[in-house]
Amino acid sequence: MKPGSVAIVGCAESDSLGKIPDHSALQLHVESARNALADAGLSIGDIDGVAATGNFAIEVAHSMGIQPTWVDTTSVGGCSYMLHLRHAAAAITAGMATTVLITHGESGRSRNGAPGYMIEDFSPWGLYELPYGVGGLYSMFTVPVLRFMHTYGVTHEQLASVAVAQRTWAEKNERAFARDPLTVEDVVNSPFIAYPFHRAECCLITDGGGSIIVTSAERATDLRRPPVYLLGSGEASESPIVSQMADFTSARAFRASSALAFAQAGLTVHDIDHLMVYDAFAHLPIYGLEDLGFVGRGEGAAFIAEGNTLPGGSLPMNTNGGGLSYTHTGMYGMFAMQEAIRQLRGEAAVQVPDVHTSFVQGVGGMFMAAASLIFADAQP
Repeated sequence: MKPGSVAIVGCAESDSLGKIPDHSALQLHVESARNALADAGLSIGDIDGVAATGNFAIEVAHSMGIQPTWVDTTSVGGCSYMLHLRHAAAAITAGMATTVLITHGESGRSRNGAPGYMIEDFSPWGLYELPYGVGGLYSMFTVPVLRFMHTYGVTHEQLASVAVAQRTWAEKNERAFARDPLTVEDVVNSPFIAYPFHRAECCLITDGGGSIIVTSAERATDLRRPPVYLLGSGEASESPIVSQMADFTSARAFRASSALAFAQAGLTVHDIDHLMVYDAFAHLPIYGLEDLGFVGRGEGAAFIAEGNTLPGGSLPMNTNGGGLSYTHTGMYGMFAMQEAIRQLRGEAAVQVPDVHTSFVQGVGGMFMAAASLIFADAQP
């Protein structure tokens, strides 16, 4: 794909986020898809490609009367929708599709139409981690973060500053689920969920949906909304279980996927105005800053604690409030893309001045998979 040859032309979330007990997961997919179509000024007949996790791609297409000739059902955790965008761009470039709808909907809080959750006894997780007490999602990420904190001397106060930074952005975002002011002292004095994570350092559990529509740059110029161009993308994977990471202090998949995105875009960290790093737990933005090359190894925690990612800071990051304060349905990647697109359109709830490029970094599972995207408001 040539940088800037593909563009996002529709971008919308479900009507509401948070607690939506009267919507199923499929309804959240479809509602956000209809909103994205309206945003783009397109109709169902304009869509010939559909992407979503698992069977939802087929269910969305059927529910909306779309007859796609290209479908992607990749499901690798929270960054799946970012991979869908990368795959859709490749399909459009190859002439396999012209206009692709990518949808997400998840009843993470209300559990309406949500699949059950089970650990198979003979899976890698069931064999090699569960017998040692690594069960819930919150307990898996404790494995690398404890080593990271020990190696680089990261304090509880520095880890808490990540949650505080996210909340600072969320306070002015009316759609954010958690908006009450938060201090470092509030975080470190709150209950532990799984050491070293306090409650505010763990992601929200919400309901919600989001969708984007992608097409060629040539077609994008004729549509209603200002296009947001895809300059570069990357995807990578490491281990299906966190205990088998090559290095607990660095995410190999982050490094690999981001290197691909930067190389394709022909950009470096110095060209990036705005950053979104998937933040299911408070350490992820720290890893993102270091593994993407924005700071050196061991410098990420202090960089955030010093206020560099806050409003007015040198590198605005997770400006919607992130998964810690904005919303987290279970797979957050769609919402990170939504915020980057809104910033580049100049219509974010908390708009950062002079944003022309945005980097979005996603994670799937416990560093199992990664995806990287570089967006811009103009073609190179």
